[in-house]
Amino acid sequence: MNEWFFGGTTDNWLAALRIGLGLQLVLYCIVSRADWRQMFALQPGSFVTRDLTEALVTLGSTLVPRVSWFISAGEFIGLSEATVLSVVWSVLLAAGLCLVAGIFCRSAAIAAWFLHLSAIKSSALLSYGVDNFTSIGLFYLMLSPLPDHLALDSRWRKWPPKSSQLQSFWQRVLQLHLCVIYFFSGLTKLLGSGWWNGESLWRALTRPPFDMVPSEVLIHGKYLFIPLGLGICLLETSYPIFIWPRRTRLIWLVGIITMHGAIAVLMGLYLFGLIMAVLNIAAFGTHLFRRRAGKAI
Repeated sequence: MNEWFFGGTTDNWLAALRIGLGLQLVLYCIVSRADWRQMFALQPGSFVTRDLTEALVTLGSTLVPRVSWFISAGEFIGLSEATVLSVVWSVLLAAGLCLVAGIFCRSAAIAAWFLHLSAIKSSALLSYGVDNFTSIGLFYLMLSPLPDHLALDSRWRKWPPKSSQLQSFWQRVLQLHLCVIYFFSGLTKLLGSGWWNGESLWRALTRPPFDMVPSEVLIHGKYLFIPLGLGICLLETSYPIFIWPRRTRLIWLVGIITMHGAIAVLMGLYLFGLIMAVLNIAAFGTHLFRRRAGKAI
């Protein structure tokens, strides 16, 4: 068991995770820029009042970070709410850019995780799976042995390579986390009737605002819903079994990424598709990259 967790590996997986999460954050900031103030400001034009959302969040724990912390700190030094929200958005964007470039990796990862978590908790009623998975990825990135060999930090500061044992440990934790997620996701689908008769797929593809494909096109392909639904269930449930052996790893990795890519295209969930591809490639796709000297998983 000790050898399995701490056997040592390259940091290619960490480079993929860092760059992918940085790109995810940059796109998140760009997409949310127009609605950023309405998402968090206490004004009549906001979608859902921040006070309501944060009150619901604090029912679980008062220690959960939220945007109001920054606004209160800004008011203490004389900054307006609008100014603080702009600063939070700008710092989050800067953190994402730093992660892509590999500059100040550790500080950028910590800032990105804390600010992103604060944002999604203060807009919890508007958040969905992509936000949770991004937060998970940033959490692992923050704790992992940064910087990786592709980061500018390593090249400029001439830092020695990080422990391959720690690289192995954190990649294993991410791998196990994904296995648990996919297994129970597939099991939950199998326990319901909607994935056996194609109803769940039909509802997912026809429910606004995710109805990107015209209903006429879906009707012509209605006979594919049952095999596709069962295929998704089997792909996810068997993920913890077939993602480990080398002979089947690439097949399941491509299958999972293709599934998320199809969701992104057919339902417009592009950021969700991106974050799931990033996490899967970082966890199990390091063999797709040119390996450096060292033991590969």
